[in-house]
Amino acid sequence: MRRISIFGATGSIGVNTLDLIGRRPGEFRVVALTGGHNIDLLAAQARRFDAEIAVTAHSERLGDLRAALDGTGIAAAAGAQALLEAADRPADWIMSAIVGAAGLAPGLHALRHGTTLALANKESLVCAGPLLMAEAAAHGARILPVDSEHSAVFQALVGEDIAAVERVIITASGGAFRDWPLDRLARATVAEASSHPNWDMGQRITIDSASMFNKALELIETREFFGLAPEKIDTVVHPESLIHALVGFRDGALMAHVGAPDMRHAIGYALNWPERRDLPVARLDLAAVGAMTFRAPNPARYPALDLARQVMQARGLTGAVFNGAKERALDHFIAGRIGFLDMAAMVADVLDRLAGDPALTAAHSLDNVRHADHIARRAADDCLPVLAGQS
Repeated sequence: MRRISIFGATGSIGVNTLDLIGRRPGEFRVVALTGGHNIDLLAAQARRFDAEIAVTAHSERLGDLRAALDGTGIAAAAGAQALLEAADRPADWIMSAIVGAAGLAPGLHALRHGTTLALANKESLVCAGPLLMAEAAAHGARILPVDSEHSAVFQALVGEDIAAVERVIITASGGAFRDWPLDRLARATVAEASSHPNWDMGQRITIDSASMFNKALELIETREFFGLAPEKIDTVVHPESLIHALVGFRDGALMAHVGAPDMRHAIGYALNWPERRDLPVARLDLAAVGAMTFRAPNPARYPALDLARQVMQARGLTGAVFNGAKERALDHFIAGRIGFLDMAAMVADVLDRLAGDPALTAAHSLDNVRHADHIARRAADDCLPVLAGQS
């Protein structure tokens, strides 16, 4: 019986992972489940799967979690240290689906035990790709991509020589505003940005999709995971979200991964790897689909993509700065302090302000990544008065 932990169990990735596990009783033993403020769901998941421990990231919610699990024998814990201790519990396979930079430290702890880490937390590679990959290599651990795009690339490369890859194309839906007039974007509301045309995801990642910051992170993640030069990585807007990525080889061939927009494709591939197992996902009827469309992303609509290319060229800890500034800009947008277009302006300003800072060329360590993240968030807050005044 495989021992499994899920970090970020109450988010969409975690819920879909537990859906797949629940369909195969007797095959898995759930060790740890972690979540945030949704204590009712976390407790219900822990009860259903008889987890050894449930952890909330928020220390002030520990009493609520203990009360919800009273009489079950399931341990309850809370806070950052509890997350690390949960990652230290023996497991064969761990889903890393905590949103944001907060997912990095638990993932690193898990890798030190030589486990298989199913990585849905793209920020880990963006902020600390070399550190994460080195940790996996040092301990004989394996990282499997769970982002649909990177899972698609991973699958297209099975049996192939990475040296034969000429280009990788990550597809993008274009988000909620892909067909909006450009002059309307500045007035986009949080509610409008929180509705995705194709995927069912959490609020933050849905807004990141609308701004294309999510795709920007994925471009950087592609470089870090597959070791490709930035000029070999591209993106194309594909509104139907049926092709998740394409890999082009030096003989001119393109390998495409095609499937319905359902995260259980990528989750299931990582869960069952190296085998393929039956999955409860829709089978495409290509005749019914009829056509698929593609278009180049408009740089004026999606400035985050150019910022990602700056980060890929700069390397070092610039990715940690980029992600920290992006997360803080998103906080300010959701809180109504800045407009939709101001998020990219804030991140660009932070990259400019911190260019040349010695912190960005420091060695990849968890402390240095955290420091780069901290100064990026502080710099983003310093930008706020000017941008808020313009909105």
